[in-house]
Amino acid sequence: MSAPTAERVRIPSEIWILVGASFVIAVGFGLVSPVLPGFARSFDVGATAATIVVSAFAFCRLVFAPAGGRLVQRLGERPVYLTGLMVVAVSSLATAFAQSYWQLLVFRGLGGLGSTMFTISAIALVVGLAPPGIRGRVSSLWGSSFIIGSMVGPVIGGLIAQWGMRVPFVVYAVALVVAALVVAVGLGGARLRPPPGEADRPVLTVREALGEKAYRAALACGVANGWANLGVRMAVIPLLAAAVRDETWVAGATLTTAALGTAITLQVTGRLADRVGRRPLIIAGMVTSGVSLGMLGLSLLPGLGAASSLAVLLGLSLVSGVGAGFVNPAQQAAIADIVGQERNGGTVLSTYQMATDSGVIVGPVLTGLVVDLVGFGPALATTGAVSLLGALIWLRAPETLAPATQPPTAASTP
Repeated sequence: MSAPTAERVRIPSEIWILVGASFVIAVGFGLVSPVLPGFARSFDVGATAATIVVSAFAFCRLVFAPAGGRLVQRLGERPVYLTGLMVVAVSSLATAFAQSYWQLLVFRGLGGLGSTMFTISAIALVVGLAPPGIRGRVSSLWGSSFIIGSMVGPVIGGLIAQWGMRVPFVVYAVALVVAALVVAVGLGGARLRPPPGEADRPVLTVREALGEKAYRAALACGVANGWANLGVRMAVIPLLAAAVRDETWVAGATLTTAALGTAITLQVTGRLADRVGRRPLIIAGMVTSGVSLGMLGLSLLPGLGAASSLAVLLGLSLVSGVGAGFVNPAQQAAIADIVGQERNGGTVLSTYQMATDSGVIVGPVLTGLVVDLVGFGPALATTGAVSLLGALIWLRAPETLAPATQPPTAASTP
């Protein structure tokens, strides 16, 4: 009989529970994202103060990441995941009842601490529960749930906000509590920690992980991917869209087009990562993202009309989303390969998360400065170069997919 292939290995039920929770979390995050800047402005502050509220969440995620990784190593994935969900739920509910700008800033920032906890522990859960031969497929499924939830959330949030800007935060808090209850029950029987009397899994330290070229490449690529596909795309591309056509729907359409490209691509790339390896997909995705984002500045060339500029903007946004769809599942699967199911790598995972978050924070700021100084063209060309640098670094790194986990070829199957 032939050995089981990645296609035939069933996804564990615990993974489906995590996928469902990821979808709920993403929908909830999408509920509050559109109204948060306006909510901050309602306290009679300027645009800069409003953006600081948005950045506070990501800043707290970055600062708390090392502690989050240590908590996962000491307490286990499931308790930290559930605690993180509840921290964000409490933060969201408190935000809904904030009576001043400073209360809003503190309450929203505290949510970043909880977000770090459940993000790192969720990745650790995927590493521990996903069979090695389908890690790419599982990562793709998990990523798809978040992308689709992020697309659905703002639509629902816009409708709910008609009842008041505080209402989406209350709904988000309730959704997180429901997600925590489902995860608490669904993962109750999972073997995530050794039984009493058995030795704990050996800890993979950051120093040990840094000894592997693949991990160093993943960190560098995480910065580049966070910079381009998560930071600049969300913060700078909407500004470019407004410059192309000063209509409010254009920015939203641009982001939706990119997200759609990612969501569609994720349906294929997870299986590819399990068949051909992580490294080829990461390189192809970073090159695709780099070239498309770098060319986006061309949509403002004087020779292009408004309709042509809009078509170029949407088309290249779609291509950049496709590039992200190649990178994300393969990169996450590579991290899972490095840590493995037999080791506890909480701080290794949190360091990778910090690298990505640093790109998300620094990338838009530096790109925005370049836009103010010399325009969108050079700014987006710089972003493209950062993405290409991430691909170049992976060219010098080894493949992490073990040959034993790859499905056999037809010639080798008896």
